[in-house]
Amino acid sequence: MTQEFTRDELVARLVRAGELEVSGEDMAEAATYFDPETFRFHGPDGFESDFAGLMAYFDAVRAAFEDRTIRRGIVLAEGDHLACQTWIEGTFVREFTQSPAGPLPPNGARVVFDLINIFRFDDRGRMVEEWVRVDNRSVLRQMGVADQAA
Repeated sequence: MTQEFTRDELVARLVRAGELEVSGEDMAEAATYFDPETFRFHGPDGFESDFAGLMAYFDAVRAAFEDRTIRRGIVLAEGDHLACQTWIEGTFVREFTQSPAGPLPPNGARVVFDLINIFRFDDRGRMVEEWVRVDNRSVLRQMGVADQAA
């Protein structure tokens, strides 16, 4: 049976899923906002993952950063796709094992991941695909990686 979701319902599901991923409050509930069997993640620089990989990434974020927050900005909807601005912030207090440059030691800084996301939902309102763009250079600079570019 096909379920129709309004734009507002999909946005609410997206917001709640993000809150749960960042907080770690209820990962069983978080999983209900995804199709864990078919979910695909497409990240910067050709990085590809599945649902387990996405959950492992957020495990690493929660382990490395304290006082985490997530905010969503402008949201655009077109059919079964939502696009939005996302800001994930946290204080970098423990090693971050999932940085684009490999494991990094903490520097105590407040780090802002400034993202552009596109999500595709199935007819049950679950996320089945996500594309993310982030300025990795900015994120790495905030985490204390010196810029080696000329």
